[in-house]
Amino acid sequence: MPAKPPARGATTTAAAPRSPLTSASTITVGVAFTTWLAGWLIGNVAGSIVIEASGYANVSDAARPAWVATASAVALWVPQLVAMFVVCLRFGSKDPIADYSLRFRPVDLAGIPIGVLSQLVLLRLVYWPLQNAWPGTFSNHHLEQNARDLYDSAKGVWVVVLIATIVVAAPFVEELVYRGLLMGAARRRFDDVVALIGVAAFFALIHFRPVEYPGLFAFGLVLGACLLATNRIGMGMIAHLSFNATALALVAR
Repeated sequence: MPAKPPARGATTTAAAPRSPLTSASTITVGVAFTTWLAGWLIGNVAGSIVIEASGYANVSDAARPAWVATASAVALWVPQLVAMFVVCLRFGSKDPIADYSLRFRPVDLAGIPIGVLSQLVLLRLVYWPLQNAWPGTFSNHHLEQNARDLYDSAKGVWVVVLIATIVVAAPFVEELVYRGLLMGAARRRFDDVVALIGVAAFFALIHFRPVEYPGLFAFGLVLGACLLATNRIGMGMIAHLSFNATALALVAR
């Protein structure tokens, strides 16, 4: 039978299509930030307990062995991952892969040259004017100090553990948290450019190493752009992995 015509005065509108990222999750900015804050606070307390129990609480970071840095990093990350999983079940779609855009495609291997070039070219472009204006503050020695201290603290098998932590675990967790959780929520609330810049700035600031802020912010923009281009965090994870691997290779050399 023929379709019933619409009532007089009624209008028909087609539902606007939603982007894959928008439809994947309903986690709001407030919930996302609260999740990050809870996981970060609990993780820092857990990390402090690990350092205190190790007997190296009263020495500088550079003097601590690699196993202490690794254990404290794991203690920091586990609460964040647990918080994200709980929030996914409570406020999201109950599917972490969908909620945090945790997908990979073969094209995401483009993240390898993106990460390498970011380390070798982008950082040099960012720091070149700063090193000319303030050569003492932004010297290569200061920029490499954190990575060099970590690498020098590792001996024997702990070199392998350190590489796995910095090159694999750190990019996985950080991209889940900052691009999957925070930027994903920000994109559902704000313009993409606002989400990109805001999360990149937050990503840089939360590392608490001022000399690295310009480079981390620039690289945060690159990682966010990977998410904007693909609607998933796979490319960003691979770019982050290759960025950290290149940094370690430079220090080891």
